[in-house]
Amino acid sequence: MNRDYNAAPINPLPVVVWVLALPLVAMEIVLTLAERGLVGGAQGVGWRLQAVERFGAFPDLMRHQWETGGYPLEELHRLFTYTIVHGSFTHAMFAVVILLALGKMVGEIFRWWAVLAVFLGSAMAGALAYGFLVPGLRAPLIGAYPAVYGLIGAFTFLLWVNLARTGANRYRAFSLIGMLLFFQLLFGVLFGGNWDWVADIAGFAAGFLLSFVVSPGGWARVMDKMRQR
Repeated sequence: MNRDYNAAPINPLPVVVWVLALPLVAMEIVLTLAERGLVGGAQGVGWRLQAVERFGAFPDLMRHQWETGGYPLEELHRLFTYTIVHGSFTHAMFAVVILLALGKMVGEIFRWWAVLAVFLGSAMAGALAYGFLVPGLRAPLIGAYPAVYGLIGAFTFLLWVNLARTGANRYRAFSLIGMLLFFQLLFGVLFGGNWDWVADIAGFAAGFLLSFVVSPGGWARVMDKMRQR
């Protein structure tokens, strides 16, 4: 058995995936160290709450901005920056792991700007759905999961195209999102859930639909594969 002793210990990731993941990692490291009293002193214990207040997507604020035509404009960053703040170390860890895994699979086919467009577009779609589709909701949206679900949507698109090309059942491509939603529902029933799943589904849908435009060849490629059936 031949071995490549010069091979990297881990599979290389597209640069854009690291660009997206490192802010999440850096933020969580700082907040976790602060909660343990290692940085920030006595005030560090409250840094996570302050980060939520500074970067979280608040439904009331989004509805106010809709009514005022976007004002205050300086708060529009929340449509994206909520993704870098998580509720706990575990919450962040799972988001980063999924981001690295799905980002690698999508990033090996999509161009760097397409991965970025899917991530940010899904983050924005998730925040808007969370803010406007659930009446009376006031809890802030935090965490990278809507954007990560967007990458799952892009990966589902790739599976969908490949299954269409081979003549297989295209709906098999949605098995991953179906499984994730099942476990999300199960955990919600067992441990109590919230409305974050609305943002997650919106992020998935945005990632899937954006892939028709930003994937290599875009819509024309999809139509060509469909005609070959």
